[in-house]
Amino acid sequence: MSDTGTETEAGARPGPGAPLLPAPAAPREAGGGEPPRLGSFLARAAAATAVLTVLGAALGLVRDQAIARYFGASDASDAFLIAWTVPEMAATLLIEDGMALLLVPAFSLALSRRGAGAGAGAGAGKEITVGVGDAEASDPVRELVAATLPRLFLLLSGGAALLIAGAPWVVGVLAPGLADPRLAVDCTRLTAVTVLTFGITGYFSAALRAHRSFLPPAGVYVAYNVGIIGTTLALHAVWGVRAAAAGVALGSVLMILTQLPVFLRFVPLRRPRPRRFGRRAARTAPPLGFAVLAPVILFVVSRQSQVLVERFLASTLPAGAISHLNYAQKVAQLPMVLSLMICTVTFPVVARAMAAGEREKARLRVERDLALAGTVVLLGTAVVLGYAPQIIEVLFQRGAFDASDTGSTAQVMRVYALGLLGHCLVGALSRPFFSSGRPTWFPAFAMGTGLVVTTGAGYALTYRFGVDGIATANALGISTTALLLLMGLGTRVVPIRARSVALSLGRLAGASLAAGAAGWACAPLVPDPVLSLAAGCLLVPAVFLLTGLALRSPELTSLLVPIRRRFLDGR
Repeated sequence: MSDTGTETEAGARPGPGAPLLPAPAAPREAGGGEPPRLGSFLARAAAATAVLTVLGAALGLVRDQAIARYFGASDASDAFLIAWTVPEMAATLLIEDGMALLLVPAFSLALSRRGAGAGAGAGAGKEITVGVGDAEASDPVRELVAATLPRLFLLLSGGAALLIAGAPWVVGVLAPGLADPRLAVDCTRLTAVTVLTFGITGYFSAALRAHRSFLPPAGVYVAYNVGIIGTTLALHAVWGVRAAAAGVALGSVLMILTQLPVFLRFVPLRRPRPRRFGRRAARTAPPLGFAVLAPVILFVVSRQSQVLVERFLASTLPAGAISHLNYAQKVAQLPMVLSLMICTVTFPVVARAMAAGEREKARLRVERDLALAGTVVLLGTAVVLGYAPQIIEVLFQRGAFDASDTGSTAQVMRVYALGLLGHCLVGALSRPFFSSGRPTWFPAFAMGTGLVVTTGAGYALTYRFGVDGIATANALGISTTALLLLMGLGTRVVPIRARSVALSLGRLAGASLAAGAAGWACAPLVPDPVLSLAAGCLLVPAVFLLTGLALRSPELTSLLVPIRRRFLDGR
């Protein structure tokens, strides 16, 4: 994670054989362009974010277990998952991608202007934060909030109201094959509030991350899942699956409350003086017009439309198909979520570097993030490939979720795993495209191309292979997008070494396939699923590391450098 010690030779471009994940080196001197403590700060922030991310993911599994236990893979669970399409799409657009891609660069620029206006007391890389008592009417951060947050609130409120009124039409479009859509309509109306609450959550998250405050944004999914779990457990006997939909609404409100106190501390909301605000905001508020908004929205909507295509096709299959796809996807994507936390923490750093014109610094940061994220997601892919049946049995096989559901879900999950690297790369590579705050349409083009591949392959494969065909189409489409983004980033935004990145990820992918095959072969040797999975958590990483070393993966080789140094120093 550390940025220190790898950029001392400014402008030096490593050769194609250089590792993307460098070995630790001595810290830079102050004034060398990047604060010597920034790397350790990012490492601590990533570690804390990882803890909360894992906790949120664990609670997400508990949430899915509760829904599987009470409703199984049935018409009721399918109806809830159709309604859950709205929060899933809203989360991607308003929390995870869209709002962050738009507002982190905007708040970063406003913070830079605030620091410049505070005088010469700010050193290189230091951030000046204006407290509530010190805020002036000309504060660029507050002017940005005043110019955007009220309008966003009104826009999202209108969107939520329209969704409530148009719920029958939405369900008809998303799942025309449902025999009785009334339950799905009721659940959709309950979850419609997330259009507003997720938007406010994403706004707060972007502002806090730009201020390098990562813990509250990382904790929002903990609060969200607590709301869903609590409501489901308390009301499932009375409301049925509608209790889970009500929990989605309650959990989304808790997401806002989790961040609100810290947001108010960093971003005071006292209204600026009307006469000065109009002129000053025009000079200091970063541009967020249609030319900037449209490419981000189109990219995020196209990305989330992969889920819409899957559920549209699955609605024509027997009952339970949507549920099998959902459980498989949720579990399979956990390694991808963990890998992208690295890019989430470093995105403000890349945005600051791009705003300052430090392209070499941005390149090194992006390449390092790709190496780390690729290592994490491919190791997770190997575990999923090897132990999918054991994972699903341990997590979900109880109550209404029986052994046949476990077999179907595990088979789909293994197919989904083939696209995990693509999902990870799309999340990691899209951020640098939008880090400068300038309009760029290439990510939307790449994502649209991938969506076309997903749709075409889905229609071609679903009739013959069922849910497995849908998962295959997803992997093909997202991998196409990832390849286009990797090829386009180096020539359009950040001059990364695309060939070196591809070769490095290829070696890691080879290690992942070998480790996954070893796990697949050894998993049935231990009958108990818990013990088998525990053995796999030792076997798969060992085979992954040894195979990666045999393939001369520089990322895995660099992990041994500190051990070698410590061993030699000890001698």
